[in-house]
Amino acid sequence: MRVGDLPRRVVAEALGTALLLATVVGSGIMAERLSDGNVGLALLCNALATGAALIALILTFGTVSGAHFNPAVTLADAVEGGLSWRDVPFYVVAQVLGGIGGVAVADLMFDLPAWTFSTHARTGASQWLAEFVATFGLLATIFGVSRRNAAATPFAVAAYIVAAYWFTASTSFANPAVTLARSLTDTFAGIRPADVPGFVAAQLAGAGAATVLFRWLVPGSAATSTRSAA
Repeated sequence: MRVGDLPRRVVAEALGTALLLATVVGSGIMAERLSDGNVGLALLCNALATGAALIALILTFGTVSGAHFNPAVTLADAVEGGLSWRDVPFYVVAQVLGGIGGVAVADLMFDLPAWTFSTHARTGASQWLAEFVATFGLLATIFGVSRRNAAATPFAVAAYIVAAYWFTASTSFANPAVTLARSLTDTFAGIRPADVPGFVAAQLAGAGAATVLFRWLVPGSAATSTRSAA
């Protein structure tokens, strides 16, 4: 069930995605600066900050827009009947623009240019497989938990994303809007613009596979108030 009219929901999606990207990019910058070259420690700090923010953001915006913050989740929700197809373009545009704005805020907070194309290479079959797995697992978590215990979904999503930062080779972008936005920061969390299409294709494939499988595996209403991703 969606609470609030479309403009309110769209603003919630934009603001939530902006805050998510500010967290992902900002904590990456802070972690890299404070870790003295220890990449593992920087990744751990980045993952924990992202997971904590996800819980807060999903709880904050879940009852307004569903707290998707992720075009893959929005498309899956529409396929399952939880969101009108009329609303999908508005959600996706809000998520993309919110993500780009969130990157600018994070960079500016650390005295960096608002947007700079990333030079961080993330490409190849192993990276694409990792993004397929990361997004499949995210949608599996959302469908499996929300259809049986919706109140636990924010915590389950956050826990999965923190784990996926570590068990996937790509550090689990699992979100087309996040991927596009992170191409605009040449920092710890960045991805080269040229590598974005491969990531997005893998993410959409993973989301589609999870949607099809969980329609059979855990049948039930797809309309939830707590759906998101990093």
